[in-house]
Amino acid sequence: MSKLVLLDGNSIAYRAFFALPLLNNDKGVYTNAIYGFTTMLLKVLEDEDPSHVLVAFDAGKTTFRHDTYSEYKSGREKTPSELSEQLPVIREVLDVFKVPYIEKENYEADDIIGTLSKQAEDENWDVRIYTGDRDLLQLVSPHVHVSFIKKGITNTELYDPDAIQERYGLAPLQITDMKGLMGDSSDNIPGVPGIGEKTALKLLQEYGSVDKVLESIDKISGKKMKERLEENKEQAKMSKELAIIYRNTPLDLELQQLKHEDYDVKEVTDLFRELEFQTLLNKFDDVDEAQQTFDELAYKHVTDVQEDMLVSPSALVVEVPEENYHHGSIWGIAVINETGRYFISTEDALQSEAFQAWAKDESKEKYTFDTKRAVVALGWKGLELRGITHDTLIASYLIDPSVSSHHVSDIAKRRNLQVVDTDEAVYGKGAKRTKPEEEALAEHLIRKGEAVYRLQGKIEADLKQNEQLELFKELEMPLSLVLGQMETQGICVDRSQLEVIGEELDGRLTELEKEIYKQAGREFNINSPKQLGPILFEELGLPAVKKTKTGYSTSADVLEKLSDQHEIIPSLLLYRQISKLRSTYIEGLLKVIHPTTGKIHTMFNQAITQTGRLSSTEPNLQNIPIRLEEGRRIRKAFIPSESGWSILSADYSQIELRVLAHIADDEGLKEAFQNNMDIHTKTAMDVFGAGHDEVTSNMRRSAKAVNFGIVYGISDYGLSQSLGITRNEAKEFIESYLKSYPNVQNYMNEIKDEARRDGFVTTLLHRRRYLPDMNSRNFNQRSFAERTAMNTPIQGTAADIIKKAMVDVSRALEEKGLKSRLLLQVHDELIFEVPENEVKTMQELVPELMEQTIELSVPLKADVAQGPTWYDAK
Repeated sequence: MSKLVLLDGNSIAYRAFFALPLLNNDKGVYTNAIYGFTTMLLKVLEDEDPSHVLVAFDAGKTTFRHDTYSEYKSGREKTPSELSEQLPVIREVLDVFKVPYIEKENYEADDIIGTLSKQAEDENWDVRIYTGDRDLLQLVSPHVHVSFIKKGITNTELYDPDAIQERYGLAPLQITDMKGLMGDSSDNIPGVPGIGEKTALKLLQEYGSVDKVLESIDKISGKKMKERLEENKEQAKMSKELAIIYRNTPLDLELQQLKHEDYDVKEVTDLFRELEFQTLLNKFDDVDEAQQTFDELAYKHVTDVQEDMLVSPSALVVEVPEENYHHGSIWGIAVINETGRYFISTEDALQSEAFQAWAKDESKEKYTFDTKRAVVALGWKGLELRGITHDTLIASYLIDPSVSSHHVSDIAKRRNLQVVDTDEAVYGKGAKRTKPEEEALAEHLIRKGEAVYRLQGKIEADLKQNEQLELFKELEMPLSLVLGQMETQGICVDRSQLEVIGEELDGRLTELEKEIYKQAGREFNINSPKQLGPILFEELGLPAVKKTKTGYSTSADVLEKLSDQHEIIPSLLLYRQISKLRSTYIEGLLKVIHPTTGKIHTMFNQAITQTGRLSSTEPNLQNIPIRLEEGRRIRKAFIPSESGWSILSADYSQIELRVLAHIADDEGLKEAFQNNMDIHTKTAMDVFGAGHDEVTSNMRRSAKAVNFGIVYGISDYGLSQSLGITRNEAKEFIESYLKSYPNVQNYMNEIKDEARRDGFVTTLLHRRRYLPDMNSRNFNQRSFAERTAMNTPIQGTAADIIKKAMVDVSRALEEKGLKSRLLLQVHDELIFEVPENEVKTMQELVPELMEQTIELSVPLKADVAQGPTWYDAK
């Protein structure tokens, strides 16, 4: 059964402060209330072992009760500054212990506790309340017990309904009637003058409630008592009303969010060292060792999977060690949960009806590492995997995308959980990588699962603190399932068409060879820099831009600087581009067509780029060149997998500039998009002071270059190189641009200040990128960090938008029962295959959903096209 512990934060802090002498550490920070509160917290967690826990605090001096009685609590002395200084640190203690806490404006901690205890009681949970305030005794019931702090900080008295009856002769709800009659000096509740606890209890034991007492004044003996009650009828009723705890406080949380998580011992001990809590540190010495290392983890090797082993939540490990998991086998499976640790061979798992039912059951909560990998691996075995609510890989990546490694072993070590070895240590490296003996494999998978299971709460607490839990739960987790489906589905490739394009490229290379030989005056090995260098810089007399140890440099950047010096240079550059197309994209794509499906199953990397952009590998389908017609034609080989279907492409229009307009809140940029103007023409009009019909193609080209370059921190030198103008002209152009769009300049300055202050920048959906070099003394490092600070919120938000579009569209396809399939994501473009009878529906549905993905101050726009191939769908 679930057990909720609720702590009255202010009450316990006050008790601790006045119970202990005024302590402080060597930095002069007062710590007596912190120490007492922490001691109480540790005792509660140890004694109660709750499944759920929360600390409630008062939000301020004014509550809704002041509307009834303005003098409520007015007699209280001001909180000593020595105590108020410690309250924020108490919250730090709760943070490191992963204990949630809350306060609510216009309500008291009592009301929060009353509301949550009622919710838990309605769910048949056991509830334990810790407080030094007797008001909370009114909440006692068969399911709700109150531990009242009698003396010091840990000496408590437990109240259940029988204990209240024994102590007061009342039912719990009559506590408010008692306060109505006797009042409460600590809260400045007046009650009836002259009536104390003894008299109040006597009256209530005889008549039952304040109302019944007031109705029975004539029967009460004693003239003075009658007069007091008669004169203070309304005050007695008001006093009772003030004492009633409100149990319907509007709270932005659910009971399940109060789950008690394991804390990171290192974080706790680090804070204790800072606060100089040596006694508590000594207590943690033994715990530290026990919690951080696991010499042996007991597990069962299961051959007959039973339903009761597969409870919710469970950590699931599907071990596919090969880099390309589309072609690999599953080495084994591990399941870890509160019932035990289970290793299951792949064959046993796939033949088990219980495992199959559990795997595809959406309601069975599962934690994984690399959801997509598990989804695809099981998908190839014909088993659908659903119900995944946590992915340690994705969560770790969101918390800090700059970290170089997000393997399970590295994540565990970063959190001081020495539970799992690296894959290399167990399997070997490179060519020596082999499947180990079953016992070693089982133990390794169990340890991986143990890390995933233990880290889930800690990692999600960090995400919550970073305001990234929604990004994780609502975007990245659903996206991992979408990507898994896309990878398993793959995209169909016409092998014969690729071969035809390859032959055409061979022909084009032969033509270019003849052309280059003619321009050079003789034949030579075009692919040999040693032969090409002397021809260019000695025989043809071109200026040598750069020399290396082995001779002249003929790299692409060198040739590009010489492109207007001789006709051979453009020919050489084109030859290299087409040669790369032939080797990388024709030969490369032919090699990765799956022998069974006839499709290419690229892998989308969700946890690599620091901007949040997806990348594509084995093969990289996002990098097929489209500037050259020869490169674009490769897309002709990408076709629907079913006869009579079409390829449909939906592409966001100028998404990064639209995001810039919104984030910078610049009226000029917003006006262009709100009026559906061509942004580059509008920029040219503003910068050059020209009318719409006066904008030339060169003016628009210049505007386009600065539009796309400005948030990348483009310099006058960079723009001059891009446009072939002088640096002075480029400088004037940039200055004119920033005058035309002043809020863009403001944004650039503010975001750099923000990055210097916080050490990171965020997207609109709270994706973070850390920039430690913002304050570097090294000019180049600092400049790069500043450019990154300006661009990341733009590029990262654009990445979030396209990701959310993928999730929204995929969900809509499933809900509407459409057969159309999402195949690829390439930059700002989504590629689908669509049956003929759904083309019109998709042409309307996809752009509509893409344009509604996120609400900006300017409209999003998605262009859609379809055709028999990817090439034609543009």
